[in-house]
Amino acid sequence: MFSRKPLQIMLSAALVMIAGGAESADTLFDNFTPLTASASPTTTPSTPITFSSPVFSQVTIADRATQNALMPASNSGNWDMITANETGPDAGRFLFMPFETSAGGVQRIDLWDANYNTRTVTIVAPGTQGFVAGDASRWTPWGGYLTAEESWGTGSSRGRLFEIANSTTAGANSGNFVQRNIVPRVSHEGLAFDSQKSMYFIDELNGGSLYKYVSANPNATSGDAYFSNGQTFVLKVGAGGQFEGNNGPAITGASSWVAITDVDGLPTVDTVTALVNASGPAIDGRKAADLVGGTGYNRPEDLEIQNLASGDQLLYFATTDSDTNANTADGRSRVYTLNLTDGSVNLFADSSTIDLGTGLAAGGGLRNADNLAIDAAGNIYFIEDRDGGVDDDIWIAVDMNHDGDLGDAGEGIARWASNGTPGSEFTGLYFDRFDPNKAYVNIQHPADGVDRTIMITAAPVPEAETYAMMLAGLGLVGLRLRRKSGNARAIVA
Repeated sequence: MFSRKPLQIMLSAALVMIAGGAESADTLFDNFTPLTASASPTTTPSTPITFSSPVFSQVTIADRATQNALMPASNSGNWDMITANETGPDAGRFLFMPFETSAGGVQRIDLWDANYNTRTVTIVAPGTQGFVAGDASRWTPWGGYLTAEESWGTGSSRGRLFEIANSTTAGANSGNFVQRNIVPRVSHEGLAFDSQKSMYFIDELNGGSLYKYVSANPNATSGDAYFSNGQTFVLKVGAGGQFEGNNGPAITGASSWVAITDVDGLPTVDTVTALVNASGPAIDGRKAADLVGGTGYNRPEDLEIQNLASGDQLLYFATTDSDTNANTADGRSRVYTLNLTDGSVNLFADSSTIDLGTGLAAGGGLRNADNLAIDAAGNIYFIEDRDGGVDDDIWIAVDMNHDGDLGDAGEGIARWASNGTPGSEFTGLYFDRFDPNKAYVNIQHPADGVDRTIMITAAPVPEAETYAMMLAGLGLVGLRLRRKSGNARAIVA
């Protein structure tokens, strides 16, 4: 089988840049030398990441200890998924993230504020409306911020979706936290919107399903209007009703969407027994999926949508605990794609996918793929839910022609970054929509109790070095690389 040496990946990236592909010229994050192993424990928590390129740098832009020193008990920690205000006034200025604790809340980081002590504020106080296990984090087409609870089960009153209606203007503890009860209750993590403004979500369970909410007002300019009327569907692959488990094959093939509510968000004839009374009438999305034969994946987690040149959209989803033999030592988890045009579900990556750092199958190197992220060039990243300082990595999928599979020569996955903070995991990797060479990631639940948000920056290679690299590796002369410059940010190291 073809194996690509680390240097070849870097030089190949240079070739693609020279070729002038619009997507590939947008970021330096895909110009790297794969790591061949995970990072060891760090002695510097503020800079805990080992990178695959010397042009990547890191700086802590917020930490939990500082927040609680400035306002005691304001921050319950376990910082999770990250997003930004991607539209509207001052677009790209703020980062948002929930607290995945028994007293959940939401904080906002002002990227334009150079003062470390004032840039971060808790806008939803811990425990507001009984909020627990905050996980999901997504900016909406109408310009709002959504989060949700990764907490649902027998007798639960949680599993709720919330919007902060004043997310960019709220002061400390003054976020207008609005529950969107029309969306069925599940253990939420990933949220994503397609080009038609339908909203996708998952039930993070061993046996959880994928769902789609279709608003009756897709072009709504407020959350109140978007969630006033709408219908929810569950994904059924093939005949449905199956579950991949931790020792079964991948579930792929043709799929369909089966309604579990009517157009007003009420149960259908088939799902009426899934109606529960939890803070008002609500639908148990998990029970409803079972009633209509929804397909169960093994702990689906996050969602990301990629636009293809064909005009199709691919929905990527990670299944953290799926496996073929119940042996985690030789790898665990899968990443799937769902083509939103033709409904086909395909396996994108798993432990059998080539690790481009070694030329061998990833095997036990890839475990617990959890969060997903996408950069300016459309590259997909997998963030592991593993142990910092042991084997907690971020992998990049090297899909050179961006066709949604890794079957072409030289394609595979590669360790892009590794976390050295003991007791922690990476969460919420988010690539800046307005600066293609900036990204943000959280260090969650570290042993020292100090959650951190790290800003990652990719700086251009000095031009003389770029020429030298091309001359030595490619034998090319007289070529110049051009990159777009990103928006300035007030934050400095």
